[in-house]
Amino acid sequence: MSVHLQREISQLKKQLFSLCAIVEDQVQMAVRSLLQLDADLAQGVENRDHDIDLQEIEVEEECLKILALHQPVAVDLRLVIAALKINNDLERIGDLAVNIAHKAQSLSEEPYDDIPFDIDGMWRKTQTMLRDALDAMVNMDAALAADVCRRDDEVDDMKRSIRLEVERMIAADPKQTRRLMRLAAASRNLERIADSATNIAEDVIYMIEGRIVRHGETE
Repeated sequence: MSVHLQREISQLKKQLFSLCAIVEDQVQMAVRSLLQLDADLAQGVENRDHDIDLQEIEVEEECLKILALHQPVAVDLRLVIAALKINNDLERIGDLAVNIAHKAQSLSEEPYDDIPFDIDGMWRKTQTMLRDALDAMVNMDAALAADVCRRDDEVDDMKRSIRLEVERMIAADPKQTRRLMRLAAASRNLERIADSATNIAEDVIYMIEGRIVRHGETE
């Protein structure tokens, strides 16, 4: 690897890791705003979304510059391609955090005693998946990335359980429909964040090993 390419890839990693930290914090804020019905916190999530969009563009431009100027091959090429895809998933996660914050703002206008199903538990699983996917990228840990992929079904099962519970509660008390549908939408956003974490983990495996596991086994 040339000195110039090494410097550019080091810069790319710093930009991507910085975006990871912002996105992870954004999701945490969004979920807290939902669980605490905190409209101000939810507004803060929305206000920061533009920063994520700008950083996503910067990372993409850095990737394209490396491809155009250095024409990397082998491991370096895989790293840049994976960085482009991970960058896109991070921006998508930021958008999903904003969606959750919007639900929190709406729900805060009609407070209630508690959330009648385990959104918090679903968030804890999703948060762990996202954190481990990002750690796998930072530490180039293919085994951890594969473990993240295997956990995706757990979040899918929780989302399915919440949907069934929502349907049951709406049938029992139709007056709760609007509130319950907003909570169900928040659970769908969490499930999509878990999907994006899985995508990141799959790209980490590609980056390290050159294997495409999107349609196959992770082992």
